[in-house]
Amino acid sequence: MKHKWLAVVLIALLIALQARLWFGKNSIADYQEMQSSITDMQQQNANLRQRNALLKADINDLELGIDSMEERARNELGLIKEGETFYRILPKE
Repeated sequence: MKHKWLAVVLIALLIALQARLWFGKNSIADYQEMQSSITDMQQQNANLRQRNALLKADINDLELGIDSMEERARNELGLIKEGETFYRILPKE
């Protein structure tokens, strides 16, 4: 009789622990969700690192030379030098 109660208590404890493992706080589902979140954040960090590297390269180019400033003024602002002739070639429609 004593062994039956011990077995019932142990089985109940096992069921309670399994329920917590699968459905409780910090369960397997929470772990998998957290892993997914970590993967997303790592991808975002990689994208931001790449963006920062490009911005640093732009900053270095701007700090180092007038050529880069001239190129940027031509491309982004459409500026031309004095004495130059500007031609715009439009595609056929």
